[in-house]
Amino acid sequence: MATETLRQRKPAAATDISVGTPDKYAQKQEQEQEHPGGDIKHGGFVQILRLVAFATYFLAASCSICATQFLGVPLYWINKDLYYAYMALTKQSFGITVTTVTQWWSPTLVRISGDSSMAGQLHKTADGRVECDFPDRIVLIANHQLYTDWLYMWWIAYTNQPRMHGHIYIILKESLKHVPIIGWGMRFYGFIFMTRKMTTDQPRLAYRLRKLKEVHSGPLSGTSGLDPMWLLLFPEGTNASDNGRAKSAQWAEKIGVKDMEHTLLPRSTGSYFCLNELKGTVDYVYDCTLVYGGVGRAKFGQDFFTLRSMYLQGRPPPSVNMHWRRFVLNDIPLNTPEEFDLWLRERWYEKDALIEHYLTTGRLLADTAATKGATHDGYIDTEVKLTHWWEVGNIFVVLAAFGLIANLIPRVWNVVLYGKQS
Repeated sequence: MATETLRQRKPAAATDISVGTPDKYAQKQEQEQEHPGGDIKHGGFVQILRLVAFATYFLAASCSICATQFLGVPLYWINKDLYYAYMALTKQSFGITVTTVTQWWSPTLVRISGDSSMAGQLHKTADGRVECDFPDRIVLIANHQLYTDWLYMWWIAYTNQPRMHGHIYIILKESLKHVPIIGWGMRFYGFIFMTRKMTTDQPRLAYRLRKLKEVHSGPLSGTSGLDPMWLLLFPEGTNASDNGRAKSAQWAEKIGVKDMEHTLLPRSTGSYFCLNELKGTVDYVYDCTLVYGGVGRAKFGQDFFTLRSMYLQGRPPPSVNMHWRRFVLNDIPLNTPEEFDLWLRERWYEKDALIEHYLTTGRLLADTAATKGATHDGYIDTEVKLTHWWEVGNIFVVLAAFGLIANLIPRVWNVVLYGKQS
């Protein structure tokens, strides 16, 4: 429970009197003792082995997906409907990749709840998995706690019925598109890269959003002709940290509003633009409040849950807590930026209160109407994992098929050629 963690908190780190600043070693030692994921479960040698295994699998999967994407590029000029369907399949493969790396290297408990607006949309299956029943075209918004938040959102898309992990779109920092292999893949996925300067971002954002409103007749199109789409937005713009907390406070003071305690003040410009552009093609905005277990008051998840601690040391979050709610897009004030800014900020104050409730009680709020097959108190406890282990093969099947065809063609040609000569 969060309250027990707070009671057991260690005294503040010792101060180095000679320089008048906190003793960095003492701070690090205190953090190690209080890590929410517990003690380091794997020593240095085992961490190296886990790193090699992790890197081998992730790079092999990423390279296979990227190669598959390049092989499918000619479809763009042959049949665009097939091209978009093909790229959605490669996006599914990456959704499977990020789900399996978490399942194998960083098993994580996920506790899911919702309010009354989510009635009947969250199901727990007999074998303990979660299945979501969200529409095929929605906008997702969430508070930003860790750099890996998007991973859990992608997994939620995988759990949806029908599955949507091939149709998720994420707005990212522009620098990420230059990352070898992964950046190339994200371009094929149609992800939206932002410079955080609206004068530069607005034209490219408008272009990408128009693409998401195009009507296709491919095999993965929705019943209306619009392709399925889950657009993921983090209105805070960055994950919570000391630096982000300070900037949020400065911005709140500048515009004369109350600052948040557990989240950052959301910036509404990009979200306002996206919702206005997509209005008429999307009916709902789904909001997720994310809280990582064990992160105490005035602490930040990024200081504990790094890639090394989660995937190499064996110290994942004790729990990833999600609280879902749904808003009808037509009910959201989009006439002026000021009206929407106020609406979004009010929703974030509500998130702040939800997180305060978690820190006080150890649970987010839950409405039993939102979940089916859950515990009597309305929570679904599950894990990030695949439905079937053999789905991992989907990552490599297209590339393997191309390789098989490339191997067979010269053999068949030789048989035909020498058969005619004989």
